Amino acid sequence: MTNKIYRIDKFIVPDHAKEEFLSRVREAHEILRTLPGFVSNIMVEKTAGNGSFNYVTIAEWATPEAIESAKKELDALREVNNFNPQEMLDRLGIQADLAIYKAIDL
Repeated sequence: MTNKIYRIDKFIVPDHAKEEFLSRVREAHEILRTLPGFVSNIMVEKTAGNGSFNYVTIAEWATPEAIESAKKELDALREVNNFNPQEMLDRLGIQADLAIYKAIDL
């Protein structure tokens, strides 16, 4: 059994919001990649199927403590830069499902 932890965020992004949304996600993941405990990340875009979410990001972390530390780091940077992610989501009409998952054995 692994103790790795995953932050999996799913989004419904309207076409008009795509450019700003992707820019902000790229900025955040550039920072995340530099933090202790970061393992890997990926972002995927839906190309087929009937699911509601058209973008999903998955960030893998070594421990629960690493993901908590990363959250604090990003929150501090956002405060300094006067950026409120929830305000952006609301303004652009983006729906988000943000959660933390753990790996399980199959």
